[in-house]
Amino acid sequence: MSVSAHLTELKKKHEHLSLEVEQAQRSPGIDDLHIAQLKKQKLRLKEEIERLST
Repeated sequence: MSVSAHLTELKKKHEHLSLEVEQAQRSPGIDDLHIAQLKKQKLRLKEEIERLST
């Protein structure tokens, strides 16, 4: 897999996690710990995207 294809895949996963976080924050029954875990995953992806982009 090329770097650009990998970056594209990471960006898709990041966007998907963004939507998941938004939906979880709107749902009253979702655990705050779960939301925090999603945000951490999203941050790791963002950091990886930035690292590969430079």
